[in-house]
Amino acid sequence: MNHKRPGDHKRPGTGPLTVTVFVFPGVRLLDVTGPIEVFASANEFGGRYRVQIASEGGAEVITSAGTRLSADLRVDDVHEPSDVLVIPGGPEWETLIKDDALLDAVRRLHANARCTASVCTGAFLLAAAGLLDGRRAATHWRHSRQLALRFPSVRVEPDAIFVRDGRMMTSAGVSAGIDLALALVEDHYGAEVARAVAKDMVVFMQRPGGQSQFSVRSQVPHSRRETLRRMLDEVAQNPGANHTVSAMARRAGISVRHVTRLFYDEVGTTPARYVEQVRLEAARVLLETGDDSLPVVARRTGFGSPESMRRAFVQHLGVTPGAYRVSFRTTGVGTKDSESESVSL
Repeated sequence: MNHKRPGDHKRPGTGPLTVTVFVFPGVRLLDVTGPIEVFASANEFGGRYRVQIASEGGAEVITSAGTRLSADLRVDDVHEPSDVLVIPGGPEWETLIKDDALLDAVRRLHANARCTASVCTGAFLLAAAGLLDGRRAATHWRHSRQLALRFPSVRVEPDAIFVRDGRMMTSAGVSAGIDLALALVEDHYGAEVARAVAKDMVVFMQRPGGQSQFSVRSQVPHSRRETLRRMLDEVAQNPGANHTVSAMARRAGISVRHVTRLFYDEVGTTPARYVEQVRLEAARVLLETGDDSLPVVARRTGFGSPESMRRAFVQHLGVTPGAYRVSFRTTGVGTKDSESESVSL
């Protein structure tokens, strides 16, 4: 069976693609402007998008930031099919999902759209409208558990930056709407156009890792023990240095056993595992942003050899360092032919 992806219905040269962005009181501003900027930038590099903003009654709305956002038309005036419908989110999603008129507007817009895409907590609106039943979906990592609990028929992927399931696309927190829009640009006009947009906006073509893979050092709870804080900072600041347990103990002037106990009690892992996570993060940054060879990256980040680095990448990320670097040449949308996919690395 030959599955079509969103965007296969129309290609460059057959007329502009219509993007409809639905707004409502309390909408998060970046959820709206992030995707719009991507589509507007794409028009400078060969894309052909026509963006329109719709609200329930056609009136301007006050965003969660307190700014006013004008609408171009009412939901009832959206008669032509939308190639892409964008449903943003808002911090007051718990109230929004109880608004029957709002959910009805979402259903009507979706019925007239070839692809419906949500940003951040916009996934809750789609789920409450019954549009994600039986589908895979993503939302902000902080709200993933709530989405799964409130809507058990939705298969939530908590670490995905965005997920595509048929004609539905859902993305993670706030700026992930930019990732999603870039994926759609690549789908419609190819990787070269999407790459030009990403470069123009100074963003990744495909963001490093999933949304749970934040800075290793920043995830460690603050400790009142200066000795431990100093050890953690030393590893983060110079991952290529000697960070064996004995070396850390010697520098701190405490026993190896005490170092191990500090890590176990306050970091929740062993010193070796923590060091490996920091080195993995440092290697990812070098692969994403530079052109150093794999042996050089391995040496600079403390892995020592490309093979050691390769084992760590495969174990924790499921890809080799070489494949990881290649992933930044594309948003990832063209790497699979299935109708459903997620992007998270």
